[in-house]
Amino acid sequence: QVQLVESGGGLVQPGGSLTLSCKASTSFFAVSTMAWYRQFPGEQRELVALFNDRNPPRYDDSVKDRFSISGDYVKTTMELQMTDLKPEDTAVYFCNVHGWHTELEGLKNHWGKGTLVAISS
Repeated sequence: QVQLVESGGGLVQPGGSLTLSCKASTSFFAVSTMAWYRQFPGEQRELVALFNDRNPPRYDDSVKDRFSISGDYVKTTMELQMTDLKPEDTAVYFCNVHGWHTELEGLKNHWGKGTLVAISS
């Protein structure tokens, strides 16, 4: 079973920057989209940024011009560069790959376990 592992979370001051990374334990047969989600306490996960190789990246309005997503389909890795971080960005961030891990497995959503990003002075 493939695992997605996030790294790069931590505590930073407002206005600071962080880069989150996500790597699959084994490469995927094919990928449809790669994305980052976040979850605030007591709330559902929400989409932060989405990447595919057919369209420009898509961002939630709250992070536009501050966050940047990139990904490598072949290596099945992705990053989320976050700048000008605000206290309201504090959340657990999850990476997501929507794809076929193997040719026979079918199209599925795959999730990492999450990494905490905390913004505080």
